[in-house]
Amino acid sequence: MSYVQRVMDNLKERYSCEPVFLQAVQEVLQSLTPILERNDKYEKNRILERITEPERIVAFRVDWVDDKGEIQVNRGYRVQYNSAIGPYKGGLRLHPSVNLGILKFLGFEQIFKNSLTGLAIGGAKGGSDFDPKGKSDMEVMRFCNAFMTELFRHIGATIDVPAGDIGVGGREIGFLFGQYKRLTKSYEGVLTGKNLLFGGSLARTEATGYGVVYFAQAMLKARNETLEGKECAVSGAGNVAIYCCQKLQQIGAKPVTVSDSRGMIHDPSGIRVDVLQQVKEVERASLTRYAELVPSAKYTAVADYPKGHNGVWTVPCFAAFPCATQNELNLADAETLLKNGCKCVAEGANMPSTLDAVHAFVKAGIAYGPAKAANAGGVATSQLEMAQNASMQSWDFATVDEKLHRIMDNIYKNAADTAKEFGDPGNLVMGANIAGFRKVADAMIAQGI
Repeated sequence: MSYVQRVMDNLKERYSCEPVFLQAVQEVLQSLTPILERNDKYEKNRILERITEPERIVAFRVDWVDDKGEIQVNRGYRVQYNSAIGPYKGGLRLHPSVNLGILKFLGFEQIFKNSLTGLAIGGAKGGSDFDPKGKSDMEVMRFCNAFMTELFRHIGATIDVPAGDIGVGGREIGFLFGQYKRLTKSYEGVLTGKNLLFGGSLARTEATGYGVVYFAQAMLKARNETLEGKECAVSGAGNVAIYCCQKLQQIGAKPVTVSDSRGMIHDPSGIRVDVLQQVKEVERASLTRYAELVPSAKYTAVADYPKGHNGVWTVPCFAAFPCATQNELNLADAETLLKNGCKCVAEGANMPSTLDAVHAFVKAGIAYGPAKAANAGGVATSQLEMAQNASMQSWDFATVDEKLHRIMDNIYKNAADTAKEFGDPGNLVMGANIAGFRKVADAMIAQGI
């Protein structure tokens, strides 16, 4: 039995109740065989056993009071996965679906994503099953204060630097930072995604969405292709999707779809980013509101999607940008995209494609950018925010955007070069996984036990 299979069998036995975590681990480990066969030091040092287990998991109760004066109780977590190459870094997610298995999957992915940026940051993830949707600003503030009252003792500017994720935007980061400052009496860059008034970075809001487009451009440039003039399908309607659409329009492409948990918009004339921002960032409304404001847009509810499909991926497109959530694109969706002529898939969300869908894209030989490479722009710019905070500087938008673009180009080159080195040119899944793994694993070995 191979080293990878032994480790996977052991993990499946212990964590059978954490399917998305097992999926993330399997996707990485099954592509590491070439490097594990080339050098036995990784098995001798039990790197797979060590890298798949978090260094630390913090779990806690979060008590807060709603606007009716009633006490509410949620669960909070921080999974500090790996610090071999730098302080823990990764977002906080606030969503009813949050559990330990999901955060372990996200934290595990974050190790390799952060490694690929070339920056000195380790992997972590955290969050709570609290749902900010429908809550007042005061309720969100009370929850964030209670959450940080426990979390603060486990984080710090050179220890663990959380950021935002689903459900955690500028409002939440502001409340969390304010409470951290009150508790520690310290003004430091312990959170990223902050308001520009207190240490935030220009271009951080746009970074993940812009970065996934930059990565797609790099993939297509190597194939003498371009996004200019092409129709693109985008899923999601949050921060990543909004700025993915914006950047696509800036480079002359046409995003024609967006979606949320209740349905999707197909707008053949091109998504109106200003309207999408008004609906989602100001009104915090459903996409039905977008359809009311834009006559050319058609709204389709999730209940009316074709059976077994995500409706977004039934729209013919040259490039697809999954920017919503994990496992939103299955094998049937992948086959539909390929049948309709899709030549590029760049993942803006974390693990948005199922394993079968990933295999279909790789087998088809299209330009496929896996999440840990393609959506690394957000965490890369978070590290740039950390650098600005540490040096007490503030860079202009163009400076940060230029650094982001260069980082995304370098991530593509690193993944592509590694895929070629290990005998499978163009397979960016293997290339990204091996490149991210090798840096972290070698650092772990160098630091001993």
